[in-house]
Amino acid sequence: MAKDLLDYPALVRRALLGVVREVLVRAAGEGLPGEHHCFLAFRTDHPGVDIPEWVRSEQNEEMTIVLQHQFWDLSVAEEGFSVTLRFGGRPARLSVPFDALVAFTDPAVPLVLGLADSAREQADAPRPVAEADEPAPAAPAGSDRVVPFQRRPKGD
Repeated sequence: MAKDLLDYPALVRRALLGVVREVLVRAAGEGLPGEHHCFLAFRTDHPGVDIPEWVRSEQNEEMTIVLQHQFWDLSVAEEGFSVTLRFGGRPARLSVPFDALVAFTDPAVPLVLGLADSAREQADAPRPVAEADEPAPAAPAGSDRVVPFQRRPKGD
């Protein structure tokens, strides 16, 4: 099998992160239209992730946040985003580099983007859970549409 000199997984990951960035830019400027809402799963231990220690202590290595009705001051930069959410009624500012993201979901469509760097991380990526102050809505039927990127095993 030929060596992947183009690094397709990295190219696809950059493209998918561009989609996430564009959605967040629109959400920051106009809000989320209709029933759209975003589950963003990320590695809490990734360099550049900035979350209050009292929030981090209640999370695992991966955390899923929801941007739907209750989020404030969403700002998006080239390298990541920042947003204020409430956890147990208490506001917290989170800053997350795009490189820390492992999954993006919009259950309204439904769409799931697998953003993990490897097949193992994709398998371990968290499924959407709950927003800090309200239960997560049930995912619509057919929400298992996943757009992963991973290398095909040799011989396929």
